[in-house]
Amino acid sequence: MVSKKSRQEVRAKKHRRMRNRLSGTAERPRLSVFRSNNHMYAQIIDDTAGVTLASACTLEKEVKAELEKTNNVDAAAYLGTVIGKRALEKGINTVVFDRGGYIYQGKVAALADAAREAGLTF
Repeated sequence: MVSKKSRQEVRAKKHRRMRNRLSGTAERPRLSVFRSNNHMYAQIIDDTAGVTLASACTLEKEVKAELEKTNNVDAAAYLGTVIGKRALEKGINTVVFDRGGYIYQGKVAALADAAREAGLTF
């Protein structure tokens, strides 16, 4: 009998494969996305120095105050604009997008599109 792997195991394996090819540098850091059942998290990371340059999540008071729910496409789009603005404040214009093993649709795509509209290029 063939046992089926859980979605979380499949996503983690995809993310490990992607991270073999993707790496953030000082000139072009990595925009990493993580979603849980209730919240979304976005970080801009310089992998060569091992430093998080900017971050945003739907748990923060000022972000949560603007949202009706924290786990839908609208929340992801708002989070994308927040992380884009914070990156531009730090002088970051271009990033490498790390979708974290998630399929590029729905919340992940909304976050990426909003970050692009806020001024990030990837």
